Amino acid sequence: KSNPKIMPRHVDTPQSCCCFALAHGDITPPADIYHRMWGAAKHDRATGVHQPLRATVTLFVPLEGDEQQFLIALDHCVMGRKETDNLLNAVSEGADIAREELIVTFSHTHAAGLMGLERSSLPGGDLIEPYLLSVSDCIIELVKEVRADLKSATIVYGTGKCSLAAHRDYWDEENQLWACGYAPDTPVDETVVVANVNADDGTLLATLVNYACHPTTLGWDNTLISPDYPGAMREIIEKTTEAPCLFLQGASGELGPVEGYVGDIEVAERNGRQLAYAALSALEALPVPNTRFQYNGPVTSGATLGEWKHTSLPKADREANALWQLNRQIIPLSIRPGTPTIREVEAQLEEWDLKDTSEARAMAERKRRLLHRLKQLPPGDNFELEAIVLRIGGGAWVILQGEFYSILQVTLRERFPKTPLIITTIASHWGASYLPPKEIYDKGIYQESIAITAAGSLETVIDTIGERIEELLK
Repeated sequence: KSNPKIMPRHVDTPQSCCCFALAHGDITPPADIYHRMWGAAKHDRATGVHQPLRATVTLFVPLEGDEQQFLIALDHCVMGRKETDNLLNAVSEGADIAREELIVTFSHTHAAGLMGLERSSLPGGDLIEPYLLSVSDCIIELVKEVRADLKSATIVYGTGKCSLAAHRDYWDEENQLWACGYAPDTPVDETVVVANVNADDGTLLATLVNYACHPTTLGWDNTLISPDYPGAMREIIEKTTEAPCLFLQGASGELGPVEGYVGDIEVAERNGRQLAYAALSALEALPVPNTRFQYNGPVTSGATLGEWKHTSLPKADREANALWQLNRQIIPLSIRPGTPTIREVEAQLEEWDLKDTSEARAMAERKRRLLHRLKQLPPGDNFELEAIVLRIGGGAWVILQGEFYSILQVTLRERFPKTPLIITTIASHWGASYLPPKEIYDKGIYQESIAITAAGSLETVIDTIGERIEELLK
């Protein structure tokens, strides 16, 4: 007679212990600032504000030691190298912080406006430079606030699922082309990683939602400044938990909302509610910090019952949750062969600017964006991609420059199933552009058609970050 399977006597929830602080501020631009994010848009200036934009500064510090990492999360799509350098240099100098201790990441909303200094001559563009200076000032004050409010805290991680995101590489058979839009019946990563951050006295300091989905609910017909779905998501979670919510965009290169590219702000709010309720469900399942769920033995009743209770973590486990290892590195990636020159693209732009049609305007916008990317490229044959891996106890935070297909997060989470991975992309400036899988290069899919780095770059980053996580978890 075979013995029954031996079952575990306790279940651990991954946790991190560190010093933590979070503060956020309003960075909503003037309502008539340059806003044209979409080539198909017919407006240049915004006509109003849907919801405020937010800057969130989070500070992580080990319980023992003097390392620190500031994470600056902005409700914007992207920033160029010049704009990012201006921001981080101002914060570094204004708050007396080493530049390497600062990293900026973006929610990636496409309804905040395109804040490039090269657009200053366009309608509403004269407001861009003073606005960006005000963002720097806001972040400097937030940095000072978090440094003064640092507390010993425990981060408790969990996961859920949300079906907001859909695959957006759609093959249009009738027109024989790839369109960037909802592709039904194509599998996607629905993972939502959440966390509660509690002070030692039990106070909830913040919640985290890490999800991969382009904030492209609002498209070319929208003329309002908006954080898109992350705004409504935060609003609901903060009302429910009475604590600030940090949203971090995952690897969403090929993922967007099922319903998107609309002008109706109610759709953005509905998409935000969908993610909020999924995240709240996962947050509600999290245990009290510094506890584990333990089998307490049989209880004789109408049936023999198995009693489980939350019990305090052993001292050794709590000490392990405070382990801190921080790695910052540059990953060199080959620039894509055949990348056009600045002079070639400028000539193409001149041709499109001579034509007065909606198609010409959209194509000219494509060329302006390509010029912007080319002018950010470093000399030589490599793009130096910024990467940070921070291991705190039972969790790991991965912060990466560039827009990755979701295979990055899927592969890493499969490799490290017992370690929650907070994976936030679109960090630093947008020079890296998209990093799609090597097998889709030269197929005419939008993301690969504008990729700056060579085929195989995504796979190189996956391997490099996987090795780094493995080293830090030893």
